[in-house]
Amino acid sequence: MNIRRWSVGVLAATLLVPGLAACKSDGPAPADAGSATSAVPADPKEALLASTKEIEKGNFNFTIAGGGVNGQGSVHKPSNSAQFTMKVDDGSGTTFGMEMIYIEPDSWVKMDLGELGAMIPGADKMKGKYQHLDQSKVKDGGDLALNMKDLDPAGTAVLAKGISEVQKTAEGSYAGKLDASAVGDGSAALDSDLVKALGPQAKSLPFTAKLDAEGRLTELVISVPAAGDTKAHDIKVAYADYGKATTPQKPPADQVVEAPASTYEMLK
Repeated sequence: MNIRRWSVGVLAATLLVPGLAACKSDGPAPADAGSATSAVPADPKEALLASTKEIEKGNFNFTIAGGGVNGQGSVHKPSNSAQFTMKVDDGSGTTFGMEMIYIEPDSWVKMDLGELGAMIPGADKMKGKYQHLDQSKVKDGGDLALNMKDLDPAGTAVLAKGISEVQKTAEGSYAGKLDASAVGDGSAALDSDLVKALGPQAKSLPFTAKLDAEGRLTELVISVPAAGDTKAHDIKVAYADYGKATTPQKPPADQVVEAPASTYEMLK
């Protein structure tokens, strides 16, 4: 059984693929690394495009929710590390939880399979354990082989490029519509299957966004209409603590086991 259909693929790839090393800085981040240095553009679309630039520095905490998925985590480029926890409940009675930690050059995953655990041989032995992952196997692990080109876990910068119309509604607040069909697979917040199910509706999804006083994105909410078996829902991504993210920690040694072949198979 492949459980990736309940997870957020790009987020998993971000944390499990050793791509943070390629983005490593040559020295310590400057003291003001979390501060924007330019004024907020007057043009609403340009303001939103610029608001995602701080994400590229890779030092923030984030949350993502929508469509039965609730997750939170941190990206900490100064230490080449990231962490993410996710809970999935699609309303069918089946739940799935995952915690992922990446600290160069290692990564770990801990899964709560719920009722799915009874269907997977050996899953009971992994319950409550952090599974250490062999990076050579992760590298060849289907979607997990995606190389991280940026440090945006939800692909928000890509979503911003799909904006078709936008207006400023208040200081730091914006509203408009975006063309999700133009985003492709670049965002974890809107996967290609969902966009396909939406059909023509995908070309005009309502959204709202909030920026802080320095023009950095703090919240993006996309309203997704009902499509096929998917109920209407909002997708919300929030960013906080720019320049001072929580630094992930290695799991306790007595809670770590080597991941079996079944784990790599599930995460393909």
